[in-house]
Amino acid sequence: MLKVLRARLRQGHRTIAFPHDVPALPERFRGLPVLQPDKCRSGCDLCAAACPTDAIRSSAAGVRLDLGRCLFCVECAAACPEGAVQFSRDYRLATRRREDLVRSGESLQLAQALDAQARRLFGRSLKLRQVSAGGCNACEADVNVLNTVVFDLGRFGIQFVASPRHADGLLITGPVTENMRAALRKTYDAVPAPKLVIAVGACAISGGPYVDHREVHNGADAVVPVDLYVPGCPPHPVTILDALLRLLGRIPPEPRVSGR
Repeated sequence: MLKVLRARLRQGHRTIAFPHDVPALPERFRGLPVLQPDKCRSGCDLCAAACPTDAIRSSAAGVRLDLGRCLFCVECAAACPEGAVQFSRDYRLATRRREDLVRSGESLQLAQALDAQARRLFGRSLKLRQVSAGGCNACEADVNVLNTVVFDLGRFGIQFVASPRHADGLLITGPVTENMRAALRKTYDAVPAPKLVIAVGACAISGGPYVDHREVHNGADAVVPVDLYVPGCPPHPVTILDALLRLLGRIPPEPRVSGR
């Protein structure tokens, strides 16, 4: 026990200061894609041809990007000779509506908080049942990381529970395979009303790299209603945490830049 206590003292405070400070992200982090229509060369379709999920399309009107399908593989940016597509370091990606993920250069409509009644119910204590509906375990791993001392999801009153009957909602990952469709629906039905559904990752939003495969249902909203979409492949833990806190109205207006 003494060795454990000495180790903790040496390690110091590990929990990040988010959302009050801007998080320190790794050098290779890929955030919100930035579209620059003025650089898009008419008739050029190289970015669309490079995309493995048909997330990006080029036309005479410019470039259109569906964040719900995007795998953040940066193939489109590499293929574009004019630099019309770039990936920023902005970790804020979540929206409340599926259509808000389809962009053509305008700013992203970030997720709005629940109404006052829902915030009274869930704002200080939100219990979620996580459902892996055929995922590859990448999104599942980044969701699990939120329970570690670094992110400490519990300090916001958000916890994962073992039974849908103890939950306020579902957090769904994976493209919803045919083998998981009925299980997902039964799990949703077991959650007492009122309830929330959160789709995390490209697979849960659109089917991801498996989109239109005969054995998948192209995302959670083909089976259950979705209240929050968190794009990414997988989304960074900070992106998921930001999404959850926005839904609960717990994000400060302007996070200050960390001095640490």
